[in-house]
Amino acid sequence: MRKVLWPLTDWAATKKGMWTVLAGWLIIIVLLSIFAPAARDYGTSAFESLPDDAASIEAAEKVETYFPDDGGTPAILVFNESKGKVDATEAGRILEEIEKEIDGITSIAPFAQLPPPAQAEFLSEDGSAAAIPIVFQEGFSSEDFEPRIEAITDIAKKSGSEVYVTGPAGIATDTTALFSRADIVLLLSTVVLILVLLIVIYRSPLLAFIPLFASGMVYAVTDRILGLYGAAGLEMSSQALSIMTILLFAAVTDYSLFVLARFREELKRHENKFEAMKYAMRETGEPVFFSGGTVLAAMLVLFFAAIRDYQSFAPLFATVMAVIMLASITLVPALFTLFGRRSFWPRVPKAGEESKKENGLWSRVARFVTKKPALSGGIVLAFLILSSLNVFNLKYEFDTLKSFPEDMPSLVGYNIIDEKFSAGDLSPTTIVYEGTGDPAAVAEALSEQEGVLSAVPASSTASGNAHELTVAFEKNPYAAASLDALAGLRAGKEAVLREADAEGNLYFAGETAEKLDDRELNERDTILIVVIEVALLFAMLIVLTRSWKMPLYMVGTIVLSFLSALGLGLFLTNALFGIDAISTRVPLYSFVFLVALGIDYNIILVSRFLEERKKHPLKKAVEIATAKTGGVISSAGIILAATFAVLMTQPIEVLFVFGFIVAVGILIDTFFVRGLLLPALILFFEKEEKSDVPVSREVR
Repeated sequence: MRKVLWPLTDWAATKKGMWTVLAGWLIIIVLLSIFAPAARDYGTSAFESLPDDAASIEAAEKVETYFPDDGGTPAILVFNESKGKVDATEAGRILEEIEKEIDGITSIAPFAQLPPPAQAEFLSEDGSAAAIPIVFQEGFSSEDFEPRIEAITDIAKKSGSEVYVTGPAGIATDTTALFSRADIVLLLSTVVLILVLLIVIYRSPLLAFIPLFASGMVYAVTDRILGLYGAAGLEMSSQALSIMTILLFAAVTDYSLFVLARFREELKRHENKFEAMKYAMRETGEPVFFSGGTVLAAMLVLFFAAIRDYQSFAPLFATVMAVIMLASITLVPALFTLFGRRSFWPRVPKAGEESKKENGLWSRVARFVTKKPALSGGIVLAFLILSSLNVFNLKYEFDTLKSFPEDMPSLVGYNIIDEKFSAGDLSPTTIVYEGTGDPAAVAEALSEQEGVLSAVPASSTASGNAHELTVAFEKNPYAAASLDALAGLRAGKEAVLREADAEGNLYFAGETAEKLDDRELNERDTILIVVIEVALLFAMLIVLTRSWKMPLYMVGTIVLSFLSALGLGLFLTNALFGIDAISTRVPLYSFVFLVALGIDYNIILVSRFLEERKKHPLKKAVEIATAKTGGVISSAGIILAATFAVLMTQPIEVLFVFGFIVAVGILIDTFFVRGLLLPALILFFEKEEKSDVPVSREVR
């Protein structure tokens, strides 16, 4: 790799190369800003995550084929009276006005025309709430729902009752609104936090400005490239774009810190800033570029996932990392070279300046590890194993609404239905029965199954060989118990048909069926992605270290660090925030980011160890590598952890928990794994050469 990188980094470190690099990046930014759209124009919260061959998607297609009038996206209009009862007459008048005034509605309950006993089906037992189903036409996006739901709410408020729109359409609208408000907050919070931390840690205004300026330039390029992807038809979720922003600023800042740390060392050896950067990049360029490559490879592995929002991460984050890798060996060194020694003002390094005797924190840690590797490594290993055990208490939450703010209108409406109606009625499961048997008998057989509250025939095709049935579960449609009940129906559908003395097939559509598919596919994706990613990183580290043994404990420590972060994160989110169940997405997202980013620090440490090993005995090389990289890695780790913690400002629980767990994992890896455990393992498993000082290889 050096044969490829050194000519590029040597040229970029010249005066001509520096100006060419800076001019090239600015020209690219200007051209993309003129001719390419922004990625945010294509971000969506209404992202279909299931593949086309998922059972629930195939069932939905059956519904659309046989019963096209029943297609579309449902919503539920909720009237609520905290005191007294809902005025049924006024509610009926309001519904007639909505049907007349709002376009795009394919069906709405004819509440006003129903006799009182039939109206009671839409009222709570005490009459204090009414839940009216509305179906919007097929193909609407959250942008289409928003003005219509706002108009429905305005009309319904004339009734004098509290009014909320929930169900899939209401949830999609509120989710889009949440992300649109959160985007600017996320970006500004990230920039301000990184700026403050850099100033506090390095006490130099330019050292704080340069990494952020580089991040801003990389963001300007990647945002427009992703915008071109969106214009070409690539689906991009709003969550993915939010996490992309965090990854970009965190990674560029990290790699900038690694470059500046070595640049400062070389400025003490060379008077000329171009020469200093040349030799700094000769030692830093390969590990930084390789670190970016491991993150890129980790993101590309997501292409193997079946769930589409995992797949959508792959091109987004791979593109971001490719641009960051290029920036780390061109833009970042060019910016530091441009400012030269002034980058470090007021503590300017001078040529010939002798390094002070190392008595800092990481020098003391390095000496402790080399003297007592069993004690230092053993304590960390015990802590990691102990905290990992809490992974066995992992519980998933399938109710997406519970991850939103409590005052979100669709969640308030959902909670009213959950409290005053049968929770299973919120989003009943639609079953298509293909066969010639009696649909009423099939419905009766279904209603007798465990976990099912009711099952009723809804409609049949003119030919009579396809029948639509509606099933409500005893628990709410997103509860694990409802998913288990549906899984039982799927597995035992032949027995159900035999009990009904019917032949044919059953297809299950609806929210519960989609959640069940998501649960099953997520389990498959997690196992597959973990295995592929671990194997890929192991192979890449063999290439870097030219050893098979060192990659074993490099990857092993990172995987153990992830399990520890997940276990400790689960405990802390429950203890501190009362979150006892997490989204199915959190473990795999956390694994990909913690393993990919955590291996960066191991690569920086091991690369410095391999460099020092050419000149020093084993123990001395470990001590120097740990001491020299400790300061910059701990600084980078603190900034990286804090940056991901910014996701905790988001109003979506999945991002909150993901940001918290990744932040915890980065701190564990920065201070315990990289600082204590990995150096101890190197001392244990690497062999001391017969000669005290190995033969060095000339690199300058």
